Amino acid sequence: MSITAAEVNKLRKQTGAGMMDCKKALTEAEGDFDKAIEILRKKGQKIAAKRGDNEIGEGAVLAATNEAGNRGCIISLNCETDFVAKNSDYVSFAQSILDIAVTSGAADKDALLGQAHPSGVSVGEEITNQMGRLGERIEINCYEQVEGDAVVAYIHPGNRLSTLVAFNGAVDGQVGKDVAMQAAAMSPIALDETSIDQASIDKELEIGKELAIKEGKPEEMAANIAKGRLKKWFKEVTLVHQAFIKDNKKSVADYVKEAAGADRIITGFSRVSLD
Repeated sequence: MSITAAEVNKLRKQTGAGMMDCKKALTEAEGDFDKAIEILRKKGQKIAAKRGDNEIGEGAVLAATNEAGNRGCIISLNCETDFVAKNSDYVSFAQSILDIAVTSGAADKDALLGQAHPSGVSVGEEITNQMGRLGERIEINCYEQVEGDAVVAYIHPGNRLSTLVAFNGAVDGQVGKDVAMQAAAMSPIALDETSIDQASIDKELEIGKELAIKEGKPEEMAANIAKGRLKKWFKEVTLVHQAFIKDNKKSVADYVKEAAGADRIITGFSRVSLD
C-alpha cells in the first residue's frame, strides 16, 4: 500500500523517530498508526538488548533547582558517542527527564524511571524508545539530589559537568555561582572533614606516616607528621576548606561568610561529571 508523506510526518512528530524509520514502520504495519508505534518501540527494545554491554562514556550532565530554590537535581544521561551527546534533540530529551526529576521529587533513579514522560509512556520506556531512534545504548547513569534552605545549580559549558551547592539561607547569585564553580573546578570529595569516612582518613594517615619514615623520621615523629599532612589533605579535598579559586588567601567558607554574612554556611553539594 502507498504511505503518504503526511502520515510519515505525523508518526515522526509523535515518536521523534527518523523519517525513514517511520515510513518503514508504517509500511510494515500496513498503515496502522498504533501498530507502527509499537514496531518502533520494539525496535528500541531490540537495540537495548543488543547494545546492553556497550560503553556509555558520553552524554549530557544537567542540573536544575525547583521553583522554591530549596531542592536541586543532577542527571547524567549517558550514551555511546559524542556525536549523539551533542545533538540538540538529545540534550532536550535529557532536559525533559531533569524537569521530571525536579518537579516529581523522585527519590532515586528507579523512581525517576517510573515517572510519566510527556511522550505518554514512562521515562524508562521513553529511554528505550530513544535507543531505537538513535541506535545507541542510553542510560541514566547518575541521579543526584541536594536539599537546603537555598540551592544553586551550575552547568559547565559543554554539558559534561554539573554541580549543586546548598546553603543555610539565601545568597547572592554571584556567591552561589562562585561556590558552584569552585566545586566544578576543584573536584572536592566531601563538604568537610566530618563528611569523609574513617577508612579514607586512616589510609591517609598510614600513607603520611610511611612517607615520613622513608624520609628518615623516627616512628613517633612520623605519626605527628602524618597528622599534619592529614590536615593539609583536608584543605585540598573538602569544599569548605579549599582555597577559594578567586582569592587563594581565603578558604571557600571564609569567602561565603564575607560575601553573604557571618552566619551563612555551605550545607551540602554534589558534583557529577562524565570525565
